[in-house]
Order: sequence, then structure tokens, then C-alpha cells
Amino acid sequence: MKNILVIGILLLCGCAMFDQSTQMNKTAQQLASEGATAFMNEDYKDAVNAYTDLKDWYPFSKYAILAELKIADAHFHLEQYDEAIVAYKSFEKMHPRNEAVPYVINQIGSCWFNQIDTVDRDTTPAKNALAQFQRLSQQYPDSEYVTEALKNIETCINTIAGHELYVANFYNKTKKYQAALKRYEFIVEQYAGTSQSEAALTKIPAVSKKAQAQKESEK
Repeated sequence: MKNILVIGILLLCGCAMFDQSTQMNKTAQQLASEGATAFMNEDYKDAVNAYTDLKDWYPFSKYAILAELKIADAHFHLEQYDEAIVAYKSFEKMHPRNEAVPYVINQIGSCWFNQIDTVDRDTTPAKNALAQFQRLSQQYPDSEYVTEALKNIETCINTIAGHELYVANFYNKTKKYQAALKRYEFIVEQYAGTSQSEAALTKIPAVSKKAQAQKESEK
């Protein structure tokens, strides 16, 4: 029985070594081609595997930088946004002067943007997306991605302001007038020009009176 177990282990090890050897026998160009073909066919998991092998086995290849970027893109298409963000950030850190950096910043923003939910939910994705799109527009104002980024910035602001208005209305509805008033005033101050700011302005006079009356009654 022991002999059979040992033989089995040796066979498994041999298979692993064979697979590894087979993979290493592929050139960087072959792996790049495999990755590109898989990516074009929308086989993003296979693309990640091919590009990861390329990056691991040939880190100094001329294809290695491309592999890093395409791994991030593949995760993005798979909607694996956490993995994509990590990969994009790693690319920017390793290649801060690469011509693809504006694209990378836009993609990081898009990863967060695609996770934005309704106004009653957590606004972290909207805030993070806003930060990236603003960074892109400020650092690379001539980038081809800025036009779309500016539209996304407007959406992010509306989402964040919408959440603030949702919370303010909730406080107002539950008769927490002082808290509601602070929220309405914050919206007017921080998000001037938005529809949410206009809505808050209409609420402030009545809520202010209720907040004052409530404060007096608490004395």
C-alpha cells in the first residue's frame, strides 16, 4: 500500500513538472499571442492565465508590460473589480510615466463607477470614482478619456448629493429636524447648482422653524 502511495505521489509530481516544463517551453511571443487570442475571443480567464505566465516567466520581455495591463483589463471585463483595481494601481506604480497611465486612471475610476448603486446605498464607490475621474481631468486635461470622465463626474456628484438628500429627508420624516436642517444646509453649500441643492433650499425654511421649535421644547 505504501509503495502504491509513493508511486502515486511521484506520478503527480512528474505531471506537475511536465506541465511546468511545457509552459516554460513556450516563448514570450507565444504566450502573448495566446493571451491576445483569448482576450479577443472574450475568454478572459484564459487570457489572465496566459498573460500571468508571460509576466512570471518572462518579466523582462518586451511583452511583460502589455501583459500587466491586459491582466487588469481581463479582470475588468470579468467584473472582478477589486482584482482589476489592484492590477491597474500596480501598473501605475511600476510604470508612472507610461503613456497608458491616463487610460489606467480612467479604468480605476470605471471600476468604482460600475459599482455605484441607488442613492439609499453606500456612496463609497461614487466617491472613489469621483476622485479618480477628477484626478484624470486635472493631471491629463488633454486626454481622450476626459470628455467621458467629466460626464461621469456629474453622475457621481448627483449620486452623492442624492444620497445626502435621501438622508436629510429621512431625518425630516422622522422628526429629527435639527439633523435634517444640517444636512439640507450641507447640500446647498457643497452641491450648489444641482437639483438636490434646489430641493434642499425649498425644505430649509420650514425645517428651520421646526428645528427651532424642537430646540425650544427640549429646554
